[in-house]
Amino acid sequence: MSLSEHRYALTVQWTGNLGEGTSSYRGYSRDHDVLIPGLPVIKGSADPTFHGDRERYNPEQLLLAALAQCHMLSYLHQAVKHGVVVTGYRDDASGLLRLNRDGSGQFESVTLRPRVTVADGSQADLAARLHHDANQVCFIARSVNFPVEHAPETVVG
Repeated sequence: MSLSEHRYALTVQWTGNLGEGTSSYRGYSRDHDVLIPGLPVIKGSADPTFHGDRERYNPEQLLLAALAQCHMLSYLHQAVKHGVVVTGYRDDASGLLRLNRDGSGQFESVTLRPRVTVADGSQADLAARLHHDANQVCFIARSVNFPVEHAPETVVG
C-alpha cells in the first residue's frame, strides 16, 4: 500500500434477533455492534424514531460526529501550520436529515459550530479563517454530497 492510499475495515454485527428474525417490522431489535480490533465496541442502533434504542449510538449521530471530529483534527493541523496556538476546542454540531415519502432520506446539511480558544488575541482573525482551510482538507467533509457549513467562534484564553 502506498502512502497516498489508506484502507479501513471494521465489522458490523447485528445483535437484534429476538428469536424470530425479521418476521415482522416490530419483531426485531435494531441493535448492533461496531467491531474494530483493539478498540472498545461501539453499541449501535437506529434512531429512536425508527424503533432504535436511545441508549446506543445511531448512524446519523456517528456521521455527524465523524464530520465534527474530522474538521477539528484538520483545523488543529492548520493551526500548527500557521503558528496559531489553540488551547481549547469545542464543537456543538447539528445536522438536518430530511425523509422522503418513499421512506428514504438524506442529510441536507450539517452545521459545525466550533468554539476555538487561542492563546494570542492578535491571531484571532487568522484562527477564524483557518476553518475554511480545514474544510478544504477534511477527508469526511470532502466525501459527503451535502453542504457542511461552519459558524465558528474564536475567543482568547
